[in-house]
Amino acid sequence: MTATRADAFDEPRAILEDAVRSRATPAAVAEVGTRTSRLWTFAAGALTYAPDAVATTPETVFDLASLTKVIATTSLVMRHVQGGTLGLDTPIAALLPTWRGAERAAVRVRHLLDHSSGLPAHRRLWEQARGRDAFERAIAETPLDALPGTRSVYSDLGFMLLGFVLADIAGRPLDEQWEDWRRGALPPEAILAFGPAGERMASGGFEFPGPIAPTEFDPWRGRVLCGEVHDENAAALGGVAAHAGLFGTAHAVGAFARLVLQTFQSSTPLGSPDAMRLFAQPSHAHGSRALGWDTMRPTSSCGALMSPTAIGHTGFTGTSLWIDYELDVYVVLLTNRVHPTRENQALPQLRPRFHDSVLGAVRGARS
Repeated sequence: MTATRADAFDEPRAILEDAVRSRATPAAVAEVGTRTSRLWTFAAGALTYAPDAVATTPETVFDLASLTKVIATTSLVMRHVQGGTLGLDTPIAALLPTWRGAERAAVRVRHLLDHSSGLPAHRRLWEQARGRDAFERAIAETPLDALPGTRSVYSDLGFMLLGFVLADIAGRPLDEQWEDWRRGALPPEAILAFGPAGERMASGGFEFPGPIAPTEFDPWRGRVLCGEVHDENAAALGGVAAHAGLFGTAHAVGAFARLVLQTFQSSTPLGSPDAMRLFAQPSHAHGSRALGWDTMRPTSSCGALMSPTAIGHTGFTGTSLWIDYELDVYVVLLTNRVHPTRENQALPQLRPRFHDSVLGAVRGARS
């Protein structure tokens, strides 16, 4: 690739600056790169709307929300599948004793990954349950909304079950498995960790490079959340869950994205090219979901200029990651758009425009 001009990303920079001015989010950090390098990093805004708020930098740490699903959970599932300790077609009933009933017998691991298990999208389990046992029972007793494999409904519940499966087959908590893998697969500075507040950071032997962007004032917990997971179900599971709970910087997410791009080309600590392509393929005709990942559609948050084979994911707190292996480009966008309230809905309209602007900048630099 030719060297990137200093002004190549003026338009996406202006879009993020305008997003901050219009209060679509107080803080935003973007990183764009290829499988071998970063092309552009930019930070806009401050951690809150307070006049004396700390300025956002590339070292600002964000609650990654549902990026946890693809960065941590899907990566660990890939490793177990390739290692032979988990099969995509293994019935969940063979893995979790609580998963019983005729309608559930057909649910396989792949159905949880591509959100076609029939489970509903969401339940406010934190209002009545604490810890794994109570959550597992509650999910196992939740009626299915559809026959397995017949439609795709994005479901946090299915990914929670995947986390329980991963813990059982490895005999270790999800965060311990993830931390071991991260240390061996990513650069030391690429810290992507569950629950960065307090004792987990100390026991993990790491420190984040910068301050953590706060998310929402949570009436359930009675405080503005900073350094503790925004998602209530993940909080009721102790801050470690397969659907949410990971924190990190744009640089760290970018390091993971480069690893994904490399895995499309050759074997890496993430897996083989065949495995990466398998997990990146849309699973069925009922939607855009692949195994863990979402895929490019003209209506996706990635805009309209990425290749049809692009994969990515978004997070409720205002995060996203999109990876296009055909164009050899990734785009990380981290924000705390839910601060001070989740009622702020300006960011979803901004994301496609931002990504199209980035892809235009990348193509212009290559022409």
